[in-house]
Amino acid sequence: MPFASSSGTSPRLARGSVDVDQSSNSRSLHPIAAPDDPSTSQSPQNPTSTVLSALDLSSPSDHLDRIPEPAPVSTVNIESSTSRSAPPTGQASQVLGRRRRSSGSSALQEDPDSTFLGHEAVGTDTPALASRRSKRRRRDSSAMASDASSAPVANGSTAVRSNGASELASQRTVLPGGVTNGTHKATALATNGSSNGDKTFVPTPRPTTYFGHNREEVTRILIQALSDMGYQAAAESVSHDSGYKLESPTVASFRSAVLDGSWAEAEDLLTGATVSGVGYEDGDEGNGLVLAPGSNRDIMRFWLRQQKFLELLERKDTTRALHVLRTELTPLHHDTNKLHLLSSLLMCLSTNDLMAKANWDGARGQSRKTLLSELSRCISPSVMLPENRLAILLQQVKQSQIDTCLYHTAASSPSLYSDHLCDIRNFPTEKVVELEEVTGETWEVQFSHDGSKLAACGSGDAVRIWETRSFSVVNTLTIQVQKDHESGVASIAWSPDDSMIVTCSRDNFARLWDTKTGSLLKKLRRFDEPVSACVWAGDGESFILGTLDNKRSICTFNSEGEELVQWNKKHRVQALCASPNGRWLVAADNKTTIYVYNATTRELEYELDLKTQPTSLTISQDSRQLLINKADSEAQLIDLVTRGTIHKFLGHKMGKCIIRSAFGGANESFVVSGSEDGNMFIWHKNIGAAVERLPGHSKRCNGAAWNPADPCMLASCSDAGPIKIWSNRARGVDLRSQIPSLSKVWRRSSDVA
Repeated sequence: MPFASSSGTSPRLARGSVDVDQSSNSRSLHPIAAPDDPSTSQSPQNPTSTVLSALDLSSPSDHLDRIPEPAPVSTVNIESSTSRSAPPTGQASQVLGRRRRSSGSSALQEDPDSTFLGHEAVGTDTPALASRRSKRRRRDSSAMASDASSAPVANGSTAVRSNGASELASQRTVLPGGVTNGTHKATALATNGSSNGDKTFVPTPRPTTYFGHNREEVTRILIQALSDMGYQAAAESVSHDSGYKLESPTVASFRSAVLDGSWAEAEDLLTGATVSGVGYEDGDEGNGLVLAPGSNRDIMRFWLRQQKFLELLERKDTTRALHVLRTELTPLHHDTNKLHLLSSLLMCLSTNDLMAKANWDGARGQSRKTLLSELSRCISPSVMLPENRLAILLQQVKQSQIDTCLYHTAASSPSLYSDHLCDIRNFPTEKVVELEEVTGETWEVQFSHDGSKLAACGSGDAVRIWETRSFSVVNTLTIQVQKDHESGVASIAWSPDDSMIVTCSRDNFARLWDTKTGSLLKKLRRFDEPVSACVWAGDGESFILGTLDNKRSICTFNSEGEELVQWNKKHRVQALCASPNGRWLVAADNKTTIYVYNATTRELEYELDLKTQPTSLTISQDSRQLLINKADSEAQLIDLVTRGTIHKFLGHKMGKCIIRSAFGGANESFVVSGSEDGNMFIWHKNIGAAVERLPGHSKRCNGAAWNPADPCMLASCSDAGPIKIWSNRARGVDLRSQIPSLSKVWRRSSDVA
């Protein structure tokens, strides 16, 4: 489809000829040279959550997706008291100066959990004991402990173990492990001595690292993970054996105070906390609660008092709630707008009304756990681990492997048992089906959100819909165009539930269709210029049209086809896209500028001059990245938050017509685009590398789309010839077997718009 004219009208431009400098029949793994200037590409920045309140009233930045919170489980707090009794033992306790013979053996054994008495108490033998020793036969070495490292070591006990020795033990020096944050206890030494006690073996202490990782950090993360999974006894055992505690008593008390609603105790502990990296004054080392650098103690107090205020309102104790608002929340001067909103909650007539307006689920819901989660972000991880730390680390490992998998096609999550690598034979590089029902030029193809259907539009007056199992036509949406209007459908947009589709026509009308019956639901009000693009709201209740009419360039309609809002923007709209999270709306004019709007307030957040005309816009599923195809033969990936360029994808050719690019593949790992030379280009989104150049069409390839439900299926369209369906060889055999004689028969809709 040609570009719109920069003038007030939009005459169709003639297509310009372009020299083809690459063979359409050649293809290699890396056919495209990367740019020489490394500054043209930079790594994307990972989004970070900046939630500043458990009550979702306002925040400095929008929330990004987070890993779902697992079902609540009890939290391990090993050694939270100042003293701990020795673990139970099956052996009878010994009396000082006497020894009791165990049944079935003459070997002297010591209770592993008994108290170490020193060499004065155990270095002297009685005559009876010496006589008994002379008659004893030495056991075979295989019956003895191999070395001290294989013997179980009691945690927190100073008892010395012996195996095959006639004496109780020689004097030992207890070697404590590294102490960090006060969470490591002295470790006892196990010995494997000789029969006469002359030779002893002192094992080396445990290393402070585990394959290059801090041993304490690894151990504490394991304890937390075991507790999260419900293995409480195992978590306690690991803590006991290692000598590391998950949390100090102070941190455990703070956790309990928040979850139990003991707000005064929680504030007292917060007041006595220190800040990591800040020197102590007057020898005061704090109470053991350590805040992360940059944490604001007053903000944390505000969150605690806010929860207290809401719980008082929930209990209908308005008098005390008002007192908290006036004497505790207001003096903190945290957020005036939030204080006004909290004040308005005093007027709520019911608990349900309170919860709805405050976006809060009550004291018996998850609100306290949510509050603790937000508070924990302000506490140093050295004393309070971030939630679900092991799960987060494992997910990062998986994502890192996916991000570097050059031919990623696995829709399922990678296994932790082995390194992830997809087979190139599964990648969709084979043409498996050709859809010849189209006539004229095909400008756009779009899969439905569930991947079960494919729609295509172009220079003709019909939009055809195929089902993607046998690729038979299920509906044809026929548009009757008046003689004085230009024909052709520039763009199509599926509703979120795929029950409706909007067609944007060059006859200055947009139409709303029922995709199941093929019937026309609504022919929208006529614009003065062609309708160029459409995006649906996430709830499916409304959609936004972009047009070349600079008086009504952006308009919002409900699902009944009624106009709701005119955005009153003066620029024309050539392309339009919206973020899945509902935050962004991005529009491109017919010159060189893109406009980034707040989709809720409709206010312009910023604009970017691309120095060349954009031809298509797409936002990633994580609502963070914007893909722009440009007339200078470059596709550019931009971070919507930082506004910086992440990658530039080169190699395809652009001319004077609109060519679209899109995200796709498993985990949206790829970028695909058409090209003036008829090829389809695929790049790896995360590393920017060229993956494939597929010679698909004899004329211009106008665009391609990836099936969102099938990472091994692609569709491409062009100015001439059929629509091509791409997959791998194995899938191709299966698909062709389900197409009845490759029939070209379709059902036409009786409705004419």
